[in-house]
Amino acid sequence: RAAAPLHPVAVQCQEAQVVVTVHRDLFGTGRLVRAAELTLGSAACLPVAQSATESTVTFMAGGGALRMTPDSLIYKTSLSYKPAPSGNLVIVRTNPAVVPIECHYPRKGNVSTNAVWPTWVPFRSTLSLEESLMFSLRLMNDDWSSERLSNGFQLGESLHLQADVVSGDHVPLRLFVDDCVATLSPDRSSSPRYALIDLSGCLVDGRSEDTTSAFISPRPRQETLQFMVDAFKFSGDDRNLIYIICHLKVSPADQPPNPLNKACSFNKASSLWVPVEGTGDICSCCETGNCPS
Repeated sequence: RAAAPLHPVAVQCQEAQVVVTVHRDLFGTGRLVRAAELTLGSAACLPVAQSATESTVTFMAGGGALRMTPDSLIYKTSLSYKPAPSGNLVIVRTNPAVVPIECHYPRKGNVSTNAVWPTWVPFRSTLSLEESLMFSLRLMNDDWSSERLSNGFQLGESLHLQADVVSGDHVPLRLFVDDCVATLSPDRSSSPRYALIDLSGCLVDGRSEDTTSAFISPRPRQETLQFMVDAFKFSGDDRNLIYIICHLKVSPADQPPNPLNKACSFNKASSLWVPVEGTGDICSCCETGNCPS
């Protein structure tokens, strides 16, 4: 509907932008506010057009804060009115005001025959606008029921490692461990270092003859990945503290695993690399060493 004194703010939720039309009789009192005192969004955008005959000003914005529900993408912004003293610099005759604005877009299907503009939908962009994902890597007890109270191990024991991500209101996600390296200091590039997981998800430590290291299959849930690594120490070094530094990542849960997003263990009985999920061919690069990164 058009902006009018009874409905002073009108919003058009278009595919690529939000158009906000504001009637200058913002409070319905007959006193027109100045266009320069109106701004849109946290960036305080100024109007792009003004109609003297209709006493309206128009804003256009290409985004805002994002919230996601099971059915909708909700973009939020706000219209701000901040009156400045006029004439007498000591007083003002109107109150400041903030008008919240929301646009709801269905997550299932487009609203027209046109493609949705990339500035409104991309997974990585909306993810960064909403919040950072919460990753964790923990030592677990032998039955995976809780976090291990001690981080001390004897050679011959196995480390039970569990990687998790908290996805909140985001689309369903599947977690992967891209790589893990063991070092004697928190600097992953220090020497000596030993790769446990490499090549975008290959548990290369399990390829050694004297280990049983492997990913646990099936997963308990898509946001969790568990793996076991046989305890070890660096040869010729008497220090009893080893750092394990891992790079965790996620992909949409409905995206099939591929050579870039995978969790592959070496099966010594069959002498084949086996994925936690997906087809066996995604692990073939674990043997050749030419996996994408």
